[in-house]
Amino acid sequence: MPRTSTPPASRSTEPRTPYSNEEIYARIQKAVLEHRLAPGTKLIEERLAEVSGVSRTKIREVLNKLAHEGLVTLVPNRGAFIASPSVEQARDVFVTRRMIEPEMARLLSERATPAQVRALRKHVKLEGDARKRNDRPAIIRLSGEFHVLVAEMVGNEILVRMMRELAPLTCLVITLYDKPNAPACPHHEHDDLIDAIEAHDGARAAACMLEHLQHIEATLNFGVLKEASPDIEAIFS
Repeated sequence: MPRTSTPPASRSTEPRTPYSNEEIYARIQKAVLEHRLAPGTKLIEERLAEVSGVSRTKIREVLNKLAHEGLVTLVPNRGAFIASPSVEQARDVFVTRRMIEPEMARLLSERATPAQVRALRKHVKLEGDARKRNDRPAIIRLSGEFHVLVAEMVGNEILVRMMRELAPLTCLVITLYDKPNAPACPHHEHDDLIDAIEAHDGARAAACMLEHLQHIEATLNFGVLKEASPDIEAIFS
């Protein structure tokens, strides 16, 4: 019998199972963390609904949540865009982080358990593996997640929420303003911070965190803006 050819599947084919709001939110946030959605990118509701297999109403719910957290800007009669922090806003992000994260590190150093220290070192090992592969998206995501992990270990839910918002916002800032080939998060500084936490040295942990944040900001060039082309299908593949 003659074989019949099957036409190739379209990239726009809807998934068999629609994504939940939480999954859509997580994938967009991850794409921001990995620099795959650049500041200023327009998030077209129809396209997001098509590739995620949900209604535009659900997409609007997710976009509203992202807008509440500062990752998305909703412009009347124009739509939703990945936020583009100004230089002043970018500096404010680092001012805020310098105000809260050294104290966060000090608090964790006072109560850190051996299991928490092992979890931190395991996470840093994942960062190291990503660096060996030269997997920049993974490096960026894991570096941001490290700071959220520290907040989670402190056990303050308000602090956790703040860090979950600040980490992606910082990534947006880095996307816009980082210098070519400059490491956004010096890898050895996470190790130094863990050493201080394991030693229950609060003053050193706070100093390590402050120096670390200063180094990240020092890699930025606030006079240069960059653009990137989004791949919406890849976010949901």
